[in-house]
Amino acid sequence: MSRGINTRCLHLEEDEGKTEHFGAISFPIFQTATYAHPGVGKSTGYDYSRLQNPTRAQVEKVVAELEGGIDAFALSSGMAAISLLFELFSPGDHIITEADLYGGSIRLFDNVSRKNGYELTYIDCSTEDVESKIKENTKAIYLETPTNPMMNVSDIKEIAKAAKAHNLLLIVDNTFLSPYFQNPLSLGADIVIHSGTKFLGGHNDTLAGFIVTNREDIRDRLRFLIKTTGAGLSPFDSWLILRGIKTLGLRMERAEKNALGLATWLKSQKNVTKVLYPGLPEHPGHEIMKKQSRGFGSMITFKVDTKEHALKILENVRMIKYAESLGGVETLITYPTTQTHADVPEETRLKNGITPTTLRLSVGIEDIEDLKAELKNVLNYND
Repeated sequence: MSRGINTRCLHLEEDEGKTEHFGAISFPIFQTATYAHPGVGKSTGYDYSRLQNPTRAQVEKVVAELEGGIDAFALSSGMAAISLLFELFSPGDHIITEADLYGGSIRLFDNVSRKNGYELTYIDCSTEDVESKIKENTKAIYLETPTNPMMNVSDIKEIAKAAKAHNLLLIVDNTFLSPYFQNPLSLGADIVIHSGTKFLGGHNDTLAGFIVTNREDIRDRLRFLIKTTGAGLSPFDSWLILRGIKTLGLRMERAEKNALGLATWLKSQKNVTKVLYPGLPEHPGHEIMKKQSRGFGSMITFKVDTKEHALKILENVRMIKYAESLGGVETLITYPTTQTHADVPEETRLKNGITPTTLRLSVGIEDIEDLKAELKNVLNYND
C-alpha cells in the first residue's frame, strides 16, 4: 500500500524500525568536511563532504521519494541546480525553452549558456507548437509550468510525447507547485528542477536547489558532475530543508486556500485590471492544471491601473513584505520589472506581458481577512 504524501514528507520507509543516531527524531546535522577511513581501501561510505554528506544524502532521498525519482541532487541554490544541469550539454546543442521564465534563468541562459556555445529558442510553450521548433541538434525542452510570473500553463504530458518521439530530454521546473501538487516525472518528464529555497524550505531562511531524475544514465552523470563542480548543499542547509519539508503539505494547502480567496477578491477591486491565477476557472490553463496537478498553488500575478499605483502599493505594504523570493509562510509582494526580471531586456519583458503595472504575490499562511484588509488599504490609497 502506497503511503500518502504527508506521511512521505515525514518518513522514509527504509528508516522505519531503526533507532540509528541514538534514536534522534530530527535527522542529525553531520557538520564535517571529511571522514576517517577504517583502513586502506576501506570507507564508511563517506569520504569528503563535497562528494556526499549524510545530512545531504537524507534530504536527497526525501526529495527523490516525493517526486517519484530514483535520485535527487541537493545544491547550494536553484541557480546552482540549473547550472549543474546544463553541464549535461555540449557546445552546439540546441535547447527549446519557455519564454516566460524566472529572470535569473533567462540571465543564465543568455549570458552563460550562449557563451558556452548552446543555442536557445524561446517560445510560449503553453500556446505554440513545441514540436515544430525541434531541429537536428535539439537536445532538450525546458519548461516552467505555471510560469514565473505570468502563470502560463503547459501540458506536460503532451510535450513529453514530442520529446520522447525525438529522443529529447524534457526538463520541468516544478518550483511553483512543489512535489505536493505536481509530479512532472509521472507525466513523462526526465528531469525536475526545484529552487528548494521556496516551498520545500518554506520559511525564507535558507537557499537550496534540487535536480531529480528517474533515468539511471542521467543520475550517473550528475553524480559525477556534482562532486566535480562542488556546489553541493551544506549540512546545515540540508537539515533546514528536511525540517521545512515536514510541514510542506500543511503549508501548501493553507497557502493555496488563501490564494484562491485572494485571487477571487482581487477580481472585484476597482483598481485591479487583471488577475492571473490558474485556480480561477477562466484561466486558460485551468483545465490542464486539473488534469496534471493536485492543486493550483499559491502564486498570484495581478495588474493595477497605473505604474504609479503599483509603486505606491509596494511602498505602503506593512504586514505583507515587499521582497523577492516566494514560497515561504509569509506573504510577499514582488515587482518583476525591477526585481526578479530586472536583467531581462525590456522588449522581452513587455512581450511576455511583464509591464510596469505587474505585481506578483506569493501568498502565505496568514489569516486571509488580514491579508485582504492590508491589500484593500494599499489598493485604495487615493480614495
